[in-house]
Amino acid sequence: MVKAIDYWCNLFTPEAIKVSVDSEDIGHPIKWWHMEDRWIGMDPEAFISMMDEAGMDKVIIPAAQMYSYQLHKPVWDFKIKDVYAVTEKYPDRFVGLYGINPFMKMNGVRELELAVKEYGFKGALLHTYGYDKPLNHRDYWPFFAKCVELDVAVVMQVGHSAEFMPSSQGQPILVDDIALYFPELRIVAAHTGWPWVEELIAISWKHSNVYIGTSAHAPKYWDKKLVDYLKTRGKGKVLFGTDWPTILYKEALDQVEALGLKEEVKAQVLRETAIKVFKL
Repeated sequence: MVKAIDYWCNLFTPEAIKVSVDSEDIGHPIKWWHMEDRWIGMDPEAFISMMDEAGMDKVIIPAAQMYSYQLHKPVWDFKIKDVYAVTEKYPDRFVGLYGINPFMKMNGVRELELAVKEYGFKGALLHTYGYDKPLNHRDYWPFFAKCVELDVAVVMQVGHSAEFMPSSQGQPILVDDIALYFPELRIVAAHTGWPWVEELIAISWKHSNVYIGTSAHAPKYWDKKLVDYLKTRGKGKVLFGTDWPTILYKEALDQVEALGLKEEVKAQVLRETAIKVFKL
């Protein structure tokens, strides 16, 4: 059995989960999709037990930054120390990502460097929608440049936004500009790019440094074109992710098994590509 790696797992502590459920922006889709029973916080030991039962090896946890397009205030404002509190205790199971906030400007770039060099984080996460800035906005380029300098990856949500935020800011074609300027930057375009999945496949096929992440979409709902891509010319370009607890581990891995993938392809999707992209 392949021990899986999740490239996007939300911070699972009770305090962090409460922030999400109580938020007007994030809480709305949780209730709309009837996922309240999934958003239950737990301590690291309980989470590891759940991982072991499901067949998970590691999870990558962002110190997520999300801004409210409507309320003009932070929705998620997790700090380095919030994630480091769990990654420090269990570094073989939990890995950190720095959350990009463009309003922090160069202070944020310096903080990204601190997160990587001092706290062992393996990259950065960008959720652009609430800032009402396209993925290729100039305010993000210093962060991208610093990721290249530090040789770490950047994960960015691509596709629509489930929250009340402008989805057009995350269209996959915007990634093209970034990849052209930063060919050394390892980019994980998260959430499959839906509903523009084929557009994202085209960008991933064009650029060797652009990968597709499957977070927030259960494997049984993965677009057929994406499944065909990861089996054929997109081998090694697709990573397993959940956006936990949006997708739960046991059900997700059972659904991956049901896809009937060759063992080599399944290993790449569930584990090997994440090791390569994040240098785990």
